[in-house]
Amino acid sequence: MAKYLLLKHYRGAPASVNDVPMDRWTPQEISAHVQYMNDFAARLEGTGEFVDAQALAPEGTFVRYDGEGRPPVTDGPFAETKDLIAGWMVIDVDSYERALELAGELSAAPGAGGKPIHEWLELRPFLAAPPTIAQ
Repeated sequence: MAKYLLLKHYRGAPASVNDVPMDRWTPQEISAHVQYMNDFAARLEGTGEFVDAQALAPEGTFVRYDGEGRPPVTDGPFAETKDLIAGWMVIDVDSYERALELAGELSAAPGAGGKPIHEWLELRPFLAAPPTIAQ
């Protein structure tokens, strides 16, 4: 089994076919989308392929270390030009092909007008083993 991250973008991925931003969806369209996501996760729980999933708020801040005794440096809230992550799902599957199949299915979640979004999802494998540091 191999773990994969399915990364959903608000902004930063290629435009989807049904490219209406979620903040312009009706409450019913949002409910249908969330239900699709929940049903998808429940089905994967049944097959043992679901690990975890979370939706993220659009607000966020980049943070970095700025030296001993100094407060962290921040950059945010995010400007309109920055990539914006909507959420993620982690799956544990037998093959890369299965990960592609599930990502394609998740991409069909309904959006505006109840039609599939056809959104681009970023599919990223987890490292098989932690990287080793040469000494």
